[in-house]
Amino acid sequence: MTLPTEQIPTYGERAVGLSFNPGGDAAVHHCKQMFAAVIDQMAELRSQLLTAPGTSEAVRLATVAITEAQTAQMWAVKALTWRS
Repeated sequence: MTLPTEQIPTYGERAVGLSFNPGGDAAVHHCKQMFAAVIDQMAELRSQLLTAPGTSEAVRLATVAITEAQTAQMWAVKALTWRS
C-alpha cells in the first residue's frame, strides 16, 4: 500500500500562504494561486539572472515584483473577504 505524499509547496505558494484559508473560500484560494504563479515566475527569472553578468538591476526588479505581488495578494484577499 502506497501512502499519499504531500506535494512540497512552491516558493510562490509559501509566499502567499496558499494553505492558509480558514474560511475555505474558493475565491481566496484561486486568487492566491494566481499570485503564487506570478511570484514563482519572478523567482525563477531572478534565479536565472543571478548567475549572469550585468543583470543586477533585473534581479532587483524581479525582487521588487515579488514583494509587490505579495502586497497586492494581501489586499486582494482583504477585498474578497470584506464584510460590511
